Amino acid sequence: MKFENLLVEINGFGKYQILIFLLLVIPRFTLPFHFLLNIFIAAVPSHHCDIHVLDDGEVFENLTQEQRMIVSIPAEEDGSLGSCQMFPQPQFHLLHGVSNTTAEPAVPCQNGWVYDTSTFASTIATEWDLICEQRKLNKVTATIFFIGVMIGAVLFGSLSDRYGRKRMMLLSYVLGMAFGLASAFSSSFVMFAILRFFTGLGITGISIISTVLSVEWVSIEHRRVVGVLDSLAWTFGSIMLACIAYLVNDWHWLIVAITSPLAVAIVSWRWLPESARWLIATGRVENAHYYLTRCAEMNASHGFASKIKPEDLSTVVVVEKGKKTYSYLDLVRTPKMKRLALKTGLVWFGIASTFYGISLNLAGFGLNIYLTQFIYAAVEVPAKLLVYNLLERIGRRYTEAGALLLAGICLAINIFIPKDKWVFRSIIAVLGKAGSSASFTTIFLYTSELYPTVVRQNGLGYNSFLARLGVSIAPLIMLLDELWKPLPQIILCIIAIASGLTARCLPETMNRRLPETIEDIEQTSEKPGSPVPNDDLESAEGK
Repeated sequence: MKFENLLVEINGFGKYQILIFLLLVIPRFTLPFHFLLNIFIAAVPSHHCDIHVLDDGEVFENLTQEQRMIVSIPAEEDGSLGSCQMFPQPQFHLLHGVSNTTAEPAVPCQNGWVYDTSTFASTIATEWDLICEQRKLNKVTATIFFIGVMIGAVLFGSLSDRYGRKRMMLLSYVLGMAFGLASAFSSSFVMFAILRFFTGLGITGISIISTVLSVEWVSIEHRRVVGVLDSLAWTFGSIMLACIAYLVNDWHWLIVAITSPLAVAIVSWRWLPESARWLIATGRVENAHYYLTRCAEMNASHGFASKIKPEDLSTVVVVEKGKKTYSYLDLVRTPKMKRLALKTGLVWFGIASTFYGISLNLAGFGLNIYLTQFIYAAVEVPAKLLVYNLLERIGRRYTEAGALLLAGICLAINIFIPKDKWVFRSIIAVLGKAGSSASFTTIFLYTSELYPTVVRQNGLGYNSFLARLGVSIAPLIMLLDELWKPLPQIILCIIAIASGLTARCLPETMNRRLPETIEDIEQTSEKPGSPVPNDDLESAEGK
C-alpha cells in the first residue's frame, strides 16, 4: 500500500489541504518582496555633483540653476550633463556655446552629490553614495543577499529532512523577520550587507519547504493545481511589491512594510500540520496517524481511524532498513540518483539566472520603474494559467524545456532590435519574462515529483543552492555591459537555451506517484522522458 492510497481514503484535496495552502499563502507572498527588493531599494536616481562649493558669492549666485549646471558640470557625448564629475572652477565661457574642449579638465565630485527625489525619497544608493566609482557595491548587495539564500537552501534542505518541515518553517519565519527588520535600521553599508545576507539565509526556508509540504499532502491529480497556485502567490506578491514600493518610497520603511506580514505567518504557524509522508518515512507513525486522522475528519472521510491503525502505517512507505537519516551525499551515492541531481542542478541554475537576469533589469521599457515591475509581474498570471493546462496536456518535461527555450529565443531576438525601437523590445522582453516565469512555476512542482520522499528536501535544498548561485551571479553578469552592451543578454540567452535542452533529458512525472525511496529512482529507465515507477497507482485511483 502506497501513501497515495491513504490520500484517496481521506480525500487528497479537501478542506484540510485548502487550509494548508491558505496557511502558506502569506509567507509565500513575502518571498518576492525580498527577492526582488533590490529593484527599488538599490535604485539609482538622477544625480549630479554638489556644486555649491563653486559659489563665489558674485557672478555665480546671479545665474539660474540651469546656467550654474552648465558652467559647473561637463557634458557627456550625447549632450547630457555628467553625473560623476565637475569643473574645479566655474567655466563661464560655456554659457556662450563654447565647446567643452576649451574648459579645464574635469575632476571627481568634491563635495558629494545631489539626488533627484521625485521618484525615490531615499535608497541605499543615495544613503551611502553607491554610485560612480562605488556603483559595483550597489549591485553587489543583491549578490550578497542571494549568497545567503544559497547557503540557507543547503541548511534548510538538510534540516527539514532531519527535523521535519513544520519546525523549520517556524525557524525560517523568525529568522527572516528578525534580520529583515534589523536591516531596515542599518547604520552603515557593511552592517546592511551582513543583515541582508542573514535575511536571505533565513527566508529561503519558506521557498523550499512550503511547496514540498503542499505537494506531500495532496493526491496525484491535484499536484499541478497546488504547484500553480503556490506559484501564483509569488506572482501576486510581485504585483503587490510594485504597489507598496510606489506608496512607500523610503528604503527603510519599505523593508519594514514588506517584512511585517511574517508576523501573521508566525502566529498562524501553530495550525500548520507536519508532513504525514515524512513522518511515516522517518518511523514516526503515531504522529503521522494523528495528522491523517485530523485530515480525514476535516475532509468528512469518516471511518479512517477505525480502519487504519498506527502500526499499519509502518508498511506504507518502505524505507531502507537500518537507515533513517539521509544527507546530501545520498544524492550522489547511486548512479541514477547522481545523474538526476546533475541534470536538475543545471536546469535550476539556468532558470534562476535567466529569471533574475530579466527581472532585475527593468531598463528599456520606456516606462517608470513601478509600472515596469507591475507589467513584468502581471504577465506571469496568463503564463502560469497556460502552464496549468500544459502540465496536463504535454507533461512537465516538455513544459519546462519549452518555457526555457522561449525565454532564450526572446533574449536572442532583443539583441538585434535597436534601442530606439523600445516598444518592440518591450513586447519581446515581456514574452521572455513570461517564459522564464513559466519555467520557474514548473520546476518547483517537477523537482518535488522527481526526488524521493527520504531525500526530497535535500534535493530541493541542493537545487535551490545551485539556483541561488545563478541568481548571485545575475547582477554581476549585468555589469558586463561595461565591456560590451549586448554581452549580458548573450550570456543569459546561452544559459537559457542550454538549460532547456538539459530539461529535455529529465524523466516525465505526469500522473505518476511520488517516489518514496532511492531504490525507486534506481529502478527507473535511463531513457529521457521515461516515467518514474508507477506500481499501485491504478489501485490508488480506483478506490
